[in-house]
Amino acid sequence: MKRADFHFVLPPALIAQAPLPGRSDARLLHLPAAGAVADRAVRELPSLLAPGDLLVFNDTRVLPARLQARKRTGGAAEILVERLLGGAEARAMLGVSKKPRPGEFLDLEDGSAVEVLDRDGAFFRLRFADDAPLTERLERLGRMPLPPYITRADDAGDRERYQTVFARAPGAVAAPTAGLHFDQALLEALRARGVETGTVTLHVGAGTFQPVRVDDIREHRMHSEWFEVDAALCERLAATRARGGRVVAVGTTVVRALESARQGGPAPRPFAGDTAIFIHPGYRFASVDALFTNFHLPESTLLMLVSAFAGRERVLAAYAHAVRQRYRFFSYGDAMLVEHLGSA
Repeated sequence: MKRADFHFVLPPALIAQAPLPGRSDARLLHLPAAGAVADRAVRELPSLLAPGDLLVFNDTRVLPARLQARKRTGGAAEILVERLLGGAEARAMLGVSKKPRPGEFLDLEDGSAVEVLDRDGAFFRLRFADDAPLTERLERLGRMPLPPYITRADDAGDRERYQTVFARAPGAVAAPTAGLHFDQALLEALRARGVETGTVTLHVGAGTFQPVRVDDIREHRMHSEWFEVDAALCERLAATRARGGRVVAVGTTVVRALESARQGGPAPRPFAGDTAIFIHPGYRFASVDALFTNFHLPESTLLMLVSAFAGRERVLAAYAHAVRQRYRFFSYGDAMLVEHLGSA
């Protein structure tokens, strides 16, 4: 298929620039496996699920990964930490007028130094001063890495709202945005309904915003992200299927983690490591029955994943409906509940 097969026209005014007052205040577009789309609300999600269904969340925690620095020649630099490499090292993107060479130093706002070790494509490997844990330095000096389509500067409120209420494992530089809609009241309503919950961890990287630059999507190479699916969740997935319940992924990152953990088999197995899985139409799903997700960028790999899950023409028709009905798009926007075509 071609990249242009996943294009749609989105008025810029529909790109949400800030969250709604409440996490579960958003609208929800329901795309069933059969039948017409329906305009609902996120708070109605419990009524759309059944007792015994299993919701799977991504419990990654977003790092305040954007740092301001200066080159020792005097120029300004911005560091966007993309991945923690262990100890004082990180992989990062650098916003500078002239790319530094290995051995050069950048100075952070607290006076500590960052050494450029080497370059890896668009990324640089950096070593931070090791007098404090790197996560601690990011929490103290860093700013939240809002997506490029949010044109305002981040503010204090983003520290809370660009983070899920169940975030646990630090390592992401972009939020698993479908999870942003869940607050304690909604989680309690789901429990009261008899819906179970579980978690995977996938540290979302800056590459999630990388555009597809090739016309033939089969030639696109995905960025790599670290994930973990543990044995306890695998047992719960099997138990859910055995009792006739559905596995509902909260976000495309959960889909990628569960499908990657299959490792070519019929069901997810315990696994921790990197994945660069690219899911597009033609892919056969085995781990997920429904997907709760935000609206995605035109021609993006995330839109291709949703199209593989529910059919390209049906998904694009649902997106056209969302545009006509003035849904809010992207990270701080509204949501969809998409059922797999195979569940019709």
